[in-house]
Amino acid sequence: MSKSTRALLQIGIALMLAIAAGGLIFMWSVKLTKQPAPRTEASTVGVVVAREDIHRGSKLVSDMLTVKQFTPDSKPTGSFASIKEIEGRVLNTNISGNEAVTKSKLADPSIMGGGVSALIEPGKRAMSVKGNSVMGLAGFVRPGDRVDVIVTLPEGYDEKPVTKLVLERIKIIATGTELSPPNAEGKTASVDVYTLELSPAESERLALAATQGTLNFALRNEQDTAKVLTTGVTARKALAALRPKPKPRQRRTSRSRVKVEVITGGDSRTLKF
Repeated sequence: MSKSTRALLQIGIALMLAIAAGGLIFMWSVKLTKQPAPRTEASTVGVVVAREDIHRGSKLVSDMLTVKQFTPDSKPTGSFASIKEIEGRVLNTNISGNEAVTKSKLADPSIMGGGVSALIEPGKRAMSVKGNSVMGLAGFVRPGDRVDVIVTLPEGYDEKPVTKLVLERIKIIATGTELSPPNAEGKTASVDVYTLELSPAESERLALAATQGTLNFALRNEQDTAKVLTTGVTARKALAALRPKPKPRQRRTSRSRVKVEVITGGDSRTLKF
């Protein structure tokens, strides 16, 4: 076999192998493109949320709640997966619709009755006093507000009335039967009964003031925590307010002098004292 024939044979074999390899690569790539991509389904977890706005003090029932799916990284801390876990529990704060119900938003499990008792802090007491539109600032005193309590009652042997600040930063738990402010913006809550959260000593002070005197509320900014001490005001002190200062008395610069005429013999002279 000549060298040229041998060269042509080698070239032909190499060409056939190249064609075969190209065909195999083409078939493998086509198979890869036709193969469906693997599905990556994100796992979710159930979280109990409110169907609509629920006010604090409400006892949870199944109609108020629903379960929605959350991704594991967006699941709220302290949330619940089943409605049965929290059915019958009492809220200690307001929650909005679609908001997750968490452990921090629920009252102690021992509190199952709902209402005002679920809203009272440990060591505190709830006490109601009769009011009016003036005492309630024309209805602008609403649940959750802080007020100072001022009383006017007789004091001392002469039984003259004294007005005095007796309680500070007292929380209003309820106005009438409402445990939450009105939903409408700017809507007032004018009622005749106000329920306050007090310590036992403050309860005694309020009971005496309510039965023996006349009460007034002074609405306070929630951020104002300054303690104020007052001496009270009597009718005389109140009337003395905003009076002009009395004019200072003018001192006499000269004294009245007494003249005495002294006669000695035929002479006379006048002495001044």
